Amino acid sequence: MKQRPDFGEMLAGMRAQKPLVHCITNFVAMNIAANVVLAAGASPAMVHAPEEAGEFAGLCGAVTINIGTLSPVLLQGMCAAVQTANHNAIPWVLDPVAHFAIAYRRDAAQHLLSLKPAIIRGNASEILTLAGFAAHGQGADSGDDAGAAYSAAVQLARDQQCIVAVTGAYDLVTDGQATMRIDGGSALMPQITALGCALTCLTGAFAAAHKTQLFEATVAALAMYAVAGAQAAHGATGPASFQVQFIDALAALTPAYFQSHAKVQCYETV
Repeated sequence: MKQRPDFGEMLAGMRAQKPLVHCITNFVAMNIAANVVLAAGASPAMVHAPEEAGEFAGLCGAVTINIGTLSPVLLQGMCAAVQTANHNAIPWVLDPVAHFAIAYRRDAAQHLLSLKPAIIRGNASEILTLAGFAAHGQGADSGDDAGAAYSAAVQLARDQQCIVAVTGAYDLVTDGQATMRIDGGSALMPQITALGCALTCLTGAFAAAHKTQLFEATVAALAMYAVAGAQAAHGATGPASFQVQFIDALAALTPAYFQSHAKVQCYETV
């Protein structure tokens, strides 16, 4: 059975390293994703052109791939970065945004999946369909909760030999054997464009700093989001003020507060 990570130690370690994270994400998410990574204590780079993405990935601690605004050129850059990451044992995270919507997106997600991500992060509908299950998603929005995707996430983690994170009102992280549940956050979080996409980049930051503990790193990233989200909700009057408060909460979060306020428990061991 997996033990609850020392979140304070993991956050302090990530901030001490300040890893460079190669974030190939959608155009809607670039600004907020960069700000989230910076506030948490890492260094983002939004390099995506095929002419430089492959070479640049070799300079980074982790690569994150998000297919939200997919195009042939962007996909070429993603594949170039992933090839470099795999060649150099650099962990990379796949965020298969709405991959089930249309054929081009499905094919791109399946190709990226075949390149063996170290971590997959998606909402429940995305994880269900990526594992071959039926789901109720609409566009980038999930119509399923994390619990409904539990079996699919475990199967996907086993089949791909990777870590799978399912995010929603509560989150699940599994390596195919052990699973942890993360609670917290705020109901305002889904009202902020691309906040989930930014979480993928933050997951890359923790993975870069803790390459031999990718399960724990993924749990830590999701738990940091949940703790900061709960903090931000106290001073927010709506989505716009929440976004500002959330970035501030990430930056202000201390290792001690993180350790004492993370709501993480073993979900089930199979």
